[in-house]
Amino acid sequence: MARQDDTPAAGGKLFVVATPIGNLDDLSPRARATLSQVDLIAAEDTRHSAALLRHHGIATRCVALHEHNEREASVELVRRMQAGASIALISDAGTPLVSDPGYRLVRAARAAGVAVSPVPGACAAIAALSAAGLPSDRFVFEGFLPTKSAARRAALQTLRGETRTLIFYESSHRIVETLQDLVAEFGGEREAVVARELTKQFETVLDGTLAQLSLRVAGDADQQRGEFVVLVAGAGDDDAAAKLAAGRRVYTILSTELPPSRAAKLAAEITGASRKALYDASAASSEE
Repeated sequence: MARQDDTPAAGGKLFVVATPIGNLDDLSPRARATLSQVDLIAAEDTRHSAALLRHHGIATRCVALHEHNEREASVELVRRMQAGASIALISDAGTPLVSDPGYRLVRAARAAGVAVSPVPGACAAIAALSAAGLPSDRFVFEGFLPTKSAARRAALQTLRGETRTLIFYESSHRIVETLQDLVAEFGGEREAVVARELTKQFETVLDGTLAQLSLRVAGDADQQRGEFVVLVAGAGDDDAAAKLAAGRRVYTILSTELPPSRAAKLAAEITGASRKALYDASAASSEE
């Protein structure tokens, strides 16, 4: 059987390369070789990536590819690959496209018939999940929540009935407020984990209920610094609030075609939510 060749192809290829989320030595040998051998590296921030490349003795030229120029830059990068160039895509940390730029370039490359190959490695969401001690067989990655509290709480309301483990990214500027909103929407007793500065010097992984974690982080300035992954246990099957949230979603859909009483009855049968609670909630909403 022929051995797969991991070196850049002569015909032009895009390599999606995961980079460390903190510890520079987490770059894999294959990633290091790929970054050294490609013709060009498309980096989210060339200045930020320079430290990683220097650390590993990589001299390949970099060009910027970020959320503000990705659409235009992708056209030229695809043209180069069609002409035979091999290009590596990296973000500031972790796996490109996972809450980072790169989607437009990958999509454009595939549409143009350019081969796209992943070079896997670090991802903050998966790293946090592996150490959290929460159910990991089924999970949902939500990325960053909205920056404004009202929009953030509205987004969380749609997730109250989710039974899979939820994973969010958050910044130091909003971690306290986000935990408070999670308590308000999911209840203080929901099990959760706050992972901060993973693989870095001041790494911490805190677990407890949402209420406990909210108080812990709000009361410790050191726990408000850095980059965060917040993981929240899914709603239990017998969680009345979860059933009601699911029932409301189904009721909203059905009520566009059915009378309120009929929509409430069917939504209750489908989700197990209280029919009276659904009907009362819809009546209250219509009165506002």
